[in-house]
Amino acid sequence: MSESIEGHGGSIEGHGGSIEGHGGQLALAGLAAFGVRELFTLSGGHVFPIYDAAHQTGVRIVDVRHEQSAVFAAEAVAKLQRRPGLAVLTAGPGVTNGISGITSAYFNGSPVIVLGGRAPQFRWGSGSLQEIDHIPLVSAITKLARTVGTTDEITGAVYEAAVAALTPHRGPAFLDLPLDVIFSFGATPAPEPPKIEVIEPDPDDVAKAAALLAGAQRPVIIAGSDVYAGDAVAALREAAETLQIPVFTNGMGRGSLPPEHPLAFSRSRRVALRGADVVAVVGTPLDFRLSFGDFGEAQVVHIVDHPSQRATHVTPAASPAGDLRLILSGIATGSGVSGHTRDANQSDHADWVSMLRQAEDAARAAEEAELTADTDPIKPSRVYGELLRVLDRDAVTIGDGGDFVSYAGKYLEPAQPGTWLDPGPYGCLGTGLGYAMGARLTYPDRQICVLMGDGAAGFSLMDVESLVRQKLPVVIVVGNNGIWGLEKHPMRAMYGYDVAADLQPGLRYDQVVAALGGAGEVVAKPSDLGPALHRAFDSGVPYLVNVLTDPEDAYPRSSVLA
Repeated sequence: MSESIEGHGGSIEGHGGSIEGHGGQLALAGLAAFGVRELFTLSGGHVFPIYDAAHQTGVRIVDVRHEQSAVFAAEAVAKLQRRPGLAVLTAGPGVTNGISGITSAYFNGSPVIVLGGRAPQFRWGSGSLQEIDHIPLVSAITKLARTVGTTDEITGAVYEAAVAALTPHRGPAFLDLPLDVIFSFGATPAPEPPKIEVIEPDPDDVAKAAALLAGAQRPVIIAGSDVYAGDAVAALREAAETLQIPVFTNGMGRGSLPPEHPLAFSRSRRVALRGADVVAVVGTPLDFRLSFGDFGEAQVVHIVDHPSQRATHVTPAASPAGDLRLILSGIATGSGVSGHTRDANQSDHADWVSMLRQAEDAARAAEEAELTADTDPIKPSRVYGELLRVLDRDAVTIGDGGDFVSYAGKYLEPAQPGTWLDPGPYGCLGTGLGYAMGARLTYPDRQICVLMGDGAAGFSLMDVESLVRQKLPVVIVVGNNGIWGLEKHPMRAMYGYDVAADLQPGLRYDQVVAALGGAGEVVAKPSDLGPALHRAFDSGVPYLVNVLTDPEDAYPRSSVLA
């Protein structure tokens, strides 16, 4: 039995039938089986047929004020829903404006599909409007990048791009659709239901990792974004609970264990990594966020979803590669532990866990003064002290900034997996409002809270208009210290002065949001923070809480970034 969808001048039939239609219809038909229900774009004539197909088939069109936001919104959908997010960019500057977003998706392993308009191939080389070959620009930051040469190829090419994007190690895919190809009509067989390859890990690699962790006296697990992307949260918990190993997280690994879980830790990471004898890093690179994999005398187990993700700058003691669910379950079942019964080869970690818990509790107690600081100007930590009281357990928090967002990473603890979005290791500012769009479409009824530095506000704040116009309410909390804090304080320490690091103090970003159709307010006193946040979440519109924070407050950064 086939399912038929009628569009302008074409007929799209489901599995087992054929697809006929213009290029836009053929493109969306290639994504239907992957659950794509929306596209993000900034209007451009080169891609009109895709808009027509979306209009006819009920795919929601969300349009933005800058193409970077379209790609970031698609990435948020891809991250949160673990399926392709779709950005449609017009030719030339439409594509080049989206390149930072594509690069972020590449670094984050996010399955984003970017369909780009392209000048017509029949007149290629004659100087058509916005004629440029995009493929050399995006080949290094995508898993697949190609120009589709005929209309009949479009469905298969889009389907292939989605499969590539979803196959570990995940990442973005880009297709160029020439104007004469996408405006023409074609026919193709309907694609089969998608099958994503499951990469089987080497059993010997898994057994080696299991033995190292089971035999360790002071093991630690650090779980990153690929644990969530690979649907391996349950397997992570199984491994941690079976072996009784403390777990730290970063990226979208946050929330894999709720904060109240006895093996969930965050504040004692430095103590743990200094004292550990085995560190298992799961689903995240051994990059600057993790001291480049240098944990002193500890042996390193690097668990990745594809062999290409194995670290090459260090030599781990073991590095299983493949489906993270299979690896983590294999570590649990192959560790010599059955239920709570240990064999002679597994160490008892109770004292180690207890010591870390004491360090964790002491760190939390020391933070209380910062979270409740009653200072003028407001300390960034006080903002998070108030947010901890306001945010729901299933709220989606989005970081877009430098020092202000570093405090968010320190103080906010997601209670559920898949509720934390940050720019990731590429560190690109401007993600916030695009991520907010994708998060609001994913979760219509949850709190969506963007935590934004005032520097980051300059990259995307005009897209509040996009949120207002398309009725996508979110709360934006700006830490407004009037400086580029991540640069000003280090430059002053290095040179005794700073340049190019100041912004206008006290700038009324809340009035900008109000002028765009949202609402907001400025907060200058700590006691006003709580009521302002409640008003923001109750407003039902894009609402910016503009918090005037202390410019002398510098985040106590210890990471070596390069």
